[in-house]
Amino acid sequence: MNLKTLYKTEIVSSMRKQFHYKSIEQVPKIIKIVINRGVGDALKNSKELEVSIKEFATITGQQPKINKAKKSIANFKIRDGMPVGISVTLRKEKMYTFFTKLIHITLPRIKDFQGISSSGFDGRGNYTFGLSEQLIFPEINYDDVNNLKGFDISIITTAKTDDEAFTLLKKFGMPFKLA
Repeated sequence: MNLKTLYKTEIVSSMRKQFHYKSIEQVPKIIKIVINRGVGDALKNSKELEVSIKEFATITGQQPKINKAKKSIANFKIRDGMPVGISVTLRKEKMYTFFTKLIHITLPRIKDFQGISSSGFDGRGNYTFGLSEQLIFPEINYDDVNNLKGFDISIITTAKTDDEAFTLLKKFGMPFKLA
């Protein structure tokens, strides 16, 4: 079943009962998913930035944005305006497609997967976790990868508390570790 349909048919009604919401609009929902990676290696090797951009475009189906340094830092050999990271913000249909793929295909491909930690909540209902390699995505060809690089995935919700956000993600099927 499509996650958007699951949300509308089952999750909204069960969360209204559980948290005693008066209106459907009070029920938390996922607004966006942000995927980002630091590309500090791009200072020494400009090819690394191109490889990361290509990987993100393949994984998400959307062209990533290049994040540039806001100020110079001499100790890190960073100049103002140099590329230091890339990010993709997914919303609506692309977000649900990526989230479905993440839960049902990608996360189970992690070796010795026991679930993801539930400690990534920020206190305002948003959840962030990191993946250590890009090879767990089925779109990435093993032969094209020179070195393994991780990235962070942030799931932004309208939930007011971490408990509401945890319940929402759990009902979507997010595989959290048993505490």
